[in-house]
Amino acid sequence: MTETAQDLPHAVPLEGASNLRDLGGWPVADGRRVRRGLIFRSATLANLTEADQARVSGLGIRTVCDLRGVNEAALRPSRLPPSAERVHLPIEPSVGASLRDLMLREESTGEDVVSLLRRAYIDYLARFIDVYRALFGLLLEPGRQAVLFHCSAGKDRTGVGAALVLTALGATRETVVADYEATDRIWRRDHSLPEGTPAGLANALLSTHAELLEETLDRAIAAHGGLPLLLEQGLGLDAARLRALRETYLE
Repeated sequence: MTETAQDLPHAVPLEGASNLRDLGGWPVADGRRVRRGLIFRSATLANLTEADQARVSGLGIRTVCDLRGVNEAALRPSRLPPSAERVHLPIEPSVGASLRDLMLREESTGEDVVSLLRRAYIDYLARFIDVYRALFGLLLEPGRQAVLFHCSAGKDRTGVGAALVLTALGATRETVVADYEATDRIWRRDHSLPEGTPAGLANALLSTHAELLEETLDRAIAAHGGLPLLLEQGLGLDAARLRALRETYLE
């Protein structure tokens, strides 16, 4: 049976977490597909039940890259099976104080939230590209597979990471955006917001924004002088490492 875009992505249902899914199955430009069962993304794993931990272990996940900031991770420690090693690659949230200010202002709108998120997204590849470079290093390290990476919601920092991985593997921008927007269907939005947060602000904060992702990627590509140089200089994927990445994760 031929897999279609409607069948993707492959979500993994859990009791204490959501937005856990396999990047496997997505097509890439040369007619191949991402292998199943090797690269996963998710929201926080702080509330995994014992059954969830067994499910994660059963997926063969050996490395969990935690992209949350230092305080975020300390406040909600991950609950992982013994078979999985947590590697902390923190991307500190940069809009927290500004977001709190917005929520205190009655005249704040969803557009204000999107403007804040835009700054955060651009920051991910302007200030924290070394984190994503380290993620690729783990993906290429023998014996690390399967690899899962996550932040709090599995939407923004994780979304940029997944976009970079799929782009490096040869996926089209359409596929990259389709994977990113799948969060709106799969995530349970179980990220706590201050009591009384206006619905418009909450929806803007908890939704995906494809235009922000695309602008972030386009800015990074332009800043490095093109996609090949972003991959090589920004993410450490010279020709040999890029070939190894594709040989490992494509079928």
